[in-house]
Amino acid sequence: MDFNAAEEEEFGFSRNYFLAKEMGSSGKKSARKLSDINVVDEQELREASANIEPKHQNDVADLINSYKSLYPKWVFDLRCGFGLLMYGFGSKKSLIEDFASTALAEHSVVVINGYLQSINIKQVIIALAEILWEQLKLKRKVSSGSLPKVQQPFSSRSMDDLLVFLDGPEMDEKDSFICVVVNNIDGPGLRDTETQQYLARLASCSYIRVVASIDHVNAPLLWDKKMVHAQFNWYWYHVPTFAPYKVEGLFLPLILAHGSSKQSAKTALIVLQSLTPNAQSVFRILAEYQLSHPDDEGMAIDNLYSISRERFLVSSQVTLNAHLTEFKDHELVKTKRHSDGQDCLYIPLTKEGLKKLLSEIS
Repeated sequence: MDFNAAEEEEFGFSRNYFLAKEMGSSGKKSARKLSDINVVDEQELREASANIEPKHQNDVADLINSYKSLYPKWVFDLRCGFGLLMYGFGSKKSLIEDFASTALAEHSVVVINGYLQSINIKQVIIALAEILWEQLKLKRKVSSGSLPKVQQPFSSRSMDDLLVFLDGPEMDEKDSFICVVVNNIDGPGLRDTETQQYLARLASCSYIRVVASIDHVNAPLLWDKKMVHAQFNWYWYHVPTFAPYKVEGLFLPLILAHGSSKQSAKTALIVLQSLTPNAQSVFRILAEYQLSHPDDEGMAIDNLYSISRERFLVSSQVTLNAHLTEFKDHELVKTKRHSDGQDCLYIPLTKEGLKKLLSEIS
């Protein structure tokens, strides 16, 4: 009797499930959209979140102190050739940088902020090569005759040549290594495959040690077995800090906020300042056209090319395409199809934001 009752109950549940699915699919769909929500301005939301009082401060302080007691062990791990990978809930930026500034005071330290939207990994490796070269000359651990000859500036060398140099100089084992601190090695500025491969090759260099943090749940998928065990050689540490992501969050849009034109212009300015003067001038042409033709759908690529070439900013269509690729990768410029079928370019900023941006880069 109990078996029949259970069977009847299971049948009733299944029947109700399919009836609910049928009724749901036949009903009218809501016409409401996410854009209908009256969300607050991004700046207001950031100010409100910044004023949230932290809780359990004493417990968090004890937790951080327990991590600081591990500093000697972390230094020992680095000397043994391991890379340190910090994971756990909360921002680890302050913890890692405190470790670098105190326990690694006698070593050269280079910090990479992976939470930035764009990072030039070659410039980082050039800086490391220059630091190592200065150490070779300053410490004179190697005789001047055996110092590697710098036939050309590091800035003009290829990535392969730079990595060979970082792995090449023979020094005493007691010589200090260069520590590379990477805040958010899984961040948007470092997440592509090519950059991760360069970082892995960098970590495998004899006199380079890496201390990094991750926050994305799928961060380990960035690496294969060789990168994890043979190149990065990670020593994993679970160090939840429960600290807010104040700095890291500045470079990410808030889901429940309207992006203000002021914030968007500020972000665009940071990106433009990292580009070449010619690229900035090409962007200026597009921005001025957009301001003087507010009713147009955008500026035709052919028109932009003609003006840019007249001003000697580009020598060919290939050069212009290279600039446009940079603009699109950083979301400075977008493309839309004109009514006549031609592709046009436009800058996704308000009129006020665009004026502010032009005044900043002038």
